[in-house]
Amino acid sequence: MSDQPTIGELVSACATRAFAAAPSLAGADDETIDNAIAEMAARLSSARARILAANAEDVAAAEAGGMSGGLLDRLRITEARLAEMAEQLRLLASVAHPERSRQVGTLDGGLRLLELRRPVGVIGANYEARPNVTVDVASQLVKSRNGGVLRTGSAALRSATTLIEHVVAPALSDAGLDADAIQLVPSPDREAAGALVDLPHLVPLVILRGSGESTRELGRRAAASGVRTLAHADGGGVLYYDLKADPAVAEDLITRSLDRLGVCNRLNLLLVHRDVYDAALPGIQAALTAAGVTASLPPHDHAVGYEWALDSDREATVTVTPVDDLAHAARVANTETSGLAAGIVTADRARADEFIAAYTGTGVFWNAPTRLLDGFKLLGVPETGINIDRVPGPRGPVTFTDLTLRQYAVLPV
Repeated sequence: MSDQPTIGELVSACATRAFAAAPSLAGADDETIDNAIAEMAARLSSARARILAANAEDVAAAEAGGMSGGLLDRLRITEARLAEMAEQLRLLASVAHPERSRQVGTLDGGLRLLELRRPVGVIGANYEARPNVTVDVASQLVKSRNGGVLRTGSAALRSATTLIEHVVAPALSDAGLDADAIQLVPSPDREAAGALVDLPHLVPLVILRGSGESTRELGRRAAASGVRTLAHADGGGVLYYDLKADPAVAEDLITRSLDRLGVCNRLNLLLVHRDVYDAALPGIQAALTAAGVTASLPPHDHAVGYEWALDSDREATVTVTPVDDLAHAARVANTETSGLAAGIVTADRARADEFIAAYTGTGVFWNAPTRLLDGFKLLGVPETGINIDRVPGPRGPVTFTDLTLRQYAVLPV
């Protein structure tokens, strides 16, 4: 009989260590927390050679395995991206902490009512071939004073392990915090993701980053286990080319929306007002060609909202289709896509206002690319993911301020 732990036992052991260490974060003062994050930024530089070497091994293995260009782009850490990761951490360390307590009012009998912010305890995170997410999520959890259990797939495991061992853990220790508070599951086994959402008493909330049916299935498994999730399963940006659009502005937006193809907020679906469709199409196709992308034109052999970033064989594609009018465009964006983000390109403010009012998704844009739907670009701090749920709670880019619980306290005046 093997003495090796099962995947479930391995994940449970990580969760137990994080649970035991989490109080060191919960009780830390603001300066200690920020010192830990600033030290992570410093260690991204001092451990630079180790990180790049580990990532180069991940990328080489992924290339040998036939990974698509878009996914390879997500996986790769360059010198410039490493510097950007460090700068984001330095900025996060400088962001003010929200008040942990605020007085709401007074109650009868000489009592006062306070609203307190409390950490969740331990939060899980599942993500695939994006090693930078290791640092993004770990730093957000530390800033919100939560422990964490991170799980990534085989493609990014070397990079993620190096980031935890040489950046996150020593930074916590140097700040006087328990390094066990942030755990990385040391196995690429896919069942580790399922095991992570089966521990409601240790890990009551799990961030699910990824796309497609596998992430949705994890959400269903989590619900059956009594674990809450912040899931990011689907994406795809929409742009409506209005009757009153300036063609030069539209073509520029198309180009800027396709700088990276393997990301959720890239341009995926271009809706064009029927009255200008024929005249606009040559310019649209020229802009797409310049970005290395092909148009999928009617009649389509796929759903209008099909997310090309998930199709490793055809990710360099954008669906282009005519719509009858602005209301039709908003209806398609609302009902036939994920609801991540949609924009309108138009020179008419009234028409822009009408589209903004009609679109119910997470982010809406006027003469701006949906690529801006990102925690750092919008809010100046890294995100743990983008939540597109149509329920109350954190929606859009989820940052550290969303990772706390509200508690009421009634005290004597």
